Amino acid sequence: MTAPTVWLTTLGCSKNQVDSDKITAVLGDSGYSNAVDPESADVVMVNTCAFIEEARKESIETILELAAVKRNDAKLVVMGCMAQRYEQELIETLPEVDAVIGLGKYSGFVGELDDLTGWQPVKFTGFRRSQMDILDVIKRPTPSTPFAYVKVAEGCDKACAFCAIPLIRGKQRSRAGEGIVAEIEGLVEDGVREIVLVAQDLAAYGRDNGVGAIEGLVDACASVDGLGRMRLYYLFPREIRQGLIDVMVGHKTIADYFDLSLQHSSSRLLRSMRRPGSGEKHLELIGRIRSASPDAATRSSFVVGFPGETDDELEDLAEFLESAQLDWAGFFPYSREEGTHAATMPNQIPRDVITERLRYLQGIQDDITAKKNAATVGRTLSVLVDQVEEGQAVGRSYREAPEIDGMILLDTGEAGQWVSVSIEGAYGTDLTGRVVAS
Repeated sequence: MTAPTVWLTTLGCSKNQVDSDKITAVLGDSGYSNAVDPESADVVMVNTCAFIEEARKESIETILELAAVKRNDAKLVVMGCMAQRYEQELIETLPEVDAVIGLGKYSGFVGELDDLTGWQPVKFTGFRRSQMDILDVIKRPTPSTPFAYVKVAEGCDKACAFCAIPLIRGKQRSRAGEGIVAEIEGLVEDGVREIVLVAQDLAAYGRDNGVGAIEGLVDACASVDGLGRMRLYYLFPREIRQGLIDVMVGHKTIADYFDLSLQHSSSRLLRSMRRPGSGEKHLELIGRIRSASPDAATRSSFVVGFPGETDDELEDLAEFLESAQLDWAGFFPYSREEGTHAATMPNQIPRDVITERLRYLQGIQDDITAKKNAATVGRTLSVLVDQVEEGQAVGRSYREAPEIDGMILLDTGEAGQWVSVSIEGAYGTDLTGRVVAS
């Protein structure tokens, strides 16, 4: 019998991409091979996102698009966050779907895929430590890019009023450091040059089960032989201790890149969000980072249109952006998520108002980013070439995270190569550079 083939589409965040890599590895070990396209696959899978309304819409649209192009005898499987949270709704409303599989079942679902006809989806009833440990033993497939994400924890212990992640992925469960380091070693052996550590609340790593503190983990991971660069995603501001800043700045392998989860500058609104801090405290944190590393790159995400956000608080955030001078920022429209505290709050803001506010803030940040990029012209930076398409080499320095920030267009280079680049031009979010050494 010819080995069954599978096509896997991944939506959402970098943590979902890690899950998909693990799923692909399990399928490969179980005799499946990768299909060249969804039209030819025996099993078509979608790893969905359900973080906000727009993500759910994209997930549904993708499911329906794949249902329309797959073979009639092929099976369509929905996995990930949307499968976890809306299993019954998906079963009832999407007859095109053959199976709905929630989170945490990397090792147990392949047998079901072998006999999908008549299979009744099994509801996921909770996380078990054994299901978390499977992350440590599954070898990742070789990535198609010179960078890779490594997830160090699952879930989140925070109770932010707007966020459904704890409802979907459960409480935080940190992995053992030995397994994380071993995974990075395997990826580096396979040619990965840059590692991005991810978790929903990365700086709180180890708080849940005593496996260690984030500072020790970061140092151990960055010390893996052959690793060229490492960066950290999703740092909750209250969890960023001076020791973590010192480790990040002091280790030559770690990018001086701080991804800060600030969300807003209004102290009243932050309290309403069930988050600590204020604009003043945020600026103090950014100041400490820049004192340790004057050229450090900073990024944050912000929620726009949270219930009760006033015009004055919008202007407070605009003024904060001007003061903070972040290199990068992402703005997310508030989404009224079922089961969250914010969904029950009064003074929900109309969608058109949120859209206009988001456009206003994004315009301010775009100008700041353009100025920060322009100030980079004339510097010589170490750049990792991510890809070469149609003769155009594209890479990133420590300032640019993969997939979410700008890029550097190069005059030459090969994917996976480290090059020294003189930055010669700035065009909005992107830079141009000339390779001066490799």
